[in-house]
Amino acid sequence: MNIIQEFDTITAISTPLGTGGVGVIRISGEKSFDITEKIFTGKITPRMICHGWITDNGKKVDEVVVLPFKNPNSYTGEDVIEIQCHGGVNVVKNILEIVLKNGARMAERGEFTKRAFLNKKLDLSQAEAVADLIHSKTQNFAIQSAKNLSGFLSEKVNEIKKEIFETLSKIVAGIDFPEDVKEPEYEDLMKDFEHQINSIDEILDNAKSSNIMRQGIKIAIVGKPNVGKSSLFNTLLSLDRAIVTEIAGTTRDVLTETLDLGIPVTLIDTAGIREDENIDKVEEIGIEYSKQAAQEADLVLFMYDLSQDLNDADKIILEFIKDKKHLIIANKCDLSDKKPENTVLISAKENLGISELKQKIKEIILEFSPEDTEFVTNNRQQDCLEKARESLTQAYMAATIHELQDLISIDVKQALLCLDEITGEVITDDILNNIFDNFCIGK
Repeated sequence: MNIIQEFDTITAISTPLGTGGVGVIRISGEKSFDITEKIFTGKITPRMICHGWITDNGKKVDEVVVLPFKNPNSYTGEDVIEIQCHGGVNVVKNILEIVLKNGARMAERGEFTKRAFLNKKLDLSQAEAVADLIHSKTQNFAIQSAKNLSGFLSEKVNEIKKEIFETLSKIVAGIDFPEDVKEPEYEDLMKDFEHQINSIDEILDNAKSSNIMRQGIKIAIVGKPNVGKSSLFNTLLSLDRAIVTEIAGTTRDVLTETLDLGIPVTLIDTAGIREDENIDKVEEIGIEYSKQAAQEADLVLFMYDLSQDLNDADKIILEFIKDKKHLIIANKCDLSDKKPENTVLISAKENLGISELKQKIKEIILEFSPEDTEFVTNNRQQDCLEKARESLTQAYMAATIHELQDLISIDVKQALLCLDEITGEVITDDILNNIFDNFCIGK
């Protein structure tokens, strides 16, 4: 949708389709109240909960609650109607079709939030936080996303912008009114630029942690066949996801599941790695997948059978992963009294040592993403910050050689423009559409 397109009235289902207590159909635009009055038997009063029936050609479809919001006091800043109906798939779809038939069109991805941005109900960083909150895979990331939705990142960026603008104002005043205003001292400019660069660095220092919180890390469980990899996989997930038998080579493929350990973890169960002339083609492919999973993982859990000690086959696997961050896990500790060093002792079958293993994993995860991450940013925001930092660095270097201040002001203005892209004061249609295309329909 073009940014200057005249807004028509849009609608979409705002709750997941399926059997549930409540389904919500959202309508936004100047015809929202008119459309609802055609199909709703109750009286519509803004800021009141309205009860009645949705009808189609006089036939009752469902008993509903209608929540009317008069502009600008709504999520999008427009007239908004939310119809809360029973949550059955057919019920929700039927009401959506009735709304469409009476003058609305289907909303595009993220169009409700896009309108909230264009109507200045949210800035762009807050709008992006909506998507992060919806798609968050962990409690920690949800909390951080909520901070951005409340304007935490915007406030910091606006503070930096204010400081840069004040510096730029001093430069411009000295250039435009040389008889009345003295140009700022270069040493003062250097101090300003250094402080502004440090403020940007405070946000960028959290970039790696932000990306890990969003994307998560991969943890692969590797080892010989029948050492208990699938049992550990199931135990960590607290569900029977992988088939467990005493037959060597039961796991033929790579299994993955998501685990919340503060950041999203993709846990990978792999086929047992072994060298044997009698393995079939399918298991051979599975072994290659296992090696690939180990190479791509951020953390490898190497597992062996404590009751049998490390043998040559185990050592081959250890050699293969020696350059990866890994933990050595000795399974079946209930069958042996041995306590090797630098090894986590567990019994996946008896659920022994699992808490200690999780704690070890969490300690390593903190190396990837500290818990005290202050600012959460996405790749687009990080790119804007990097460009702003680069422009300020160029301005700083120019000040050190006493470059003409009107030339320095060019870099300072560019830094401001880059930061404006974060909050959306400066934005193009292509960037805007790309952001909201990642939203779900109905949000």
